[in-house]
Amino acid sequence: MNIVCIVQARIGSTRLPAKVLKKICGKTVLEHDIDRLKRVKNIDNIVIATTTLERDNIIIEEAKRLNVSYFRGSEEDVLSRYYYAAIENKADVIVRVTSDCPLIDSEVTEKIIQYYLDNNTKYDYVSNTIDRTYPRGLDTEVFSFKALEKAFNEAESLRDKEHVTPYIWDNPRIFRLAQYKNKVKYSHLRWTLDTKEDFQLISGIYDKLYSKKENKFNMNDILNLYKKYPELLKINENIKQKKI
Repeated sequence: MNIVCIVQARIGSTRLPAKVLKKICGKTVLEHDIDRLKRVKNIDNIVIATTTLERDNIIIEEAKRLNVSYFRGSEEDVLSRYYYAAIENKADVIVRVTSDCPLIDSEVTEKIIQYYLDNNTKYDYVSNTIDRTYPRGLDTEVFSFKALEKAFNEAESLRDKEHVTPYIWDNPRIFRLAQYKNKVKYSHLRWTLDTKEDFQLISGIYDKLYSKKENKFNMNDILNLYKKYPELLKINENIKQKKI
């Protein structure tokens, strides 16, 4: 099976414009994303999926600089963007992550993909995002091309088209779903990038861990950092995630 990780990225962002190109430790957020995803052993190809808008030309230039594939599609219908990106790259299995997660844990992502592969006759979709036990920002969704195609053909609401996978996980009678859970619940932790407070926290984590471990530090390294610097927890603890 051809396992393709599709990373949606664009310049437009209401709360923190051009966030994926902000620099942390000398690299863009998108570059950190890709660095960490390249460590996932069971991903065959990484594709940055952006829009056809002229302002997102810079995303294409970044993809070329990072030597990864790219695809351009609809800004608002991200479901169609994923579908056509999957077709172009001959994906049998799609791994969905977003470009605002520069702390994504390659070990966690790899385990979720492997769980899907080991159980692909039982499940159409596996993620750690519905019944959350991992910090927000380690989000990984894995699903078959057939599930994506069915969602593309049947989803009608703007919500389902904008957010790619709600049609799948909202329909357990149609799709066979599974959740990958951590033994300890850390869903209260926010490690995604959407506000200046998020950027301050993620930059602080990188400042303390990146030089020592390059981009190899993982969830447990960050949790241990929180024990040493509990003030980190307060930086973005009041930020609310935008509802789908």
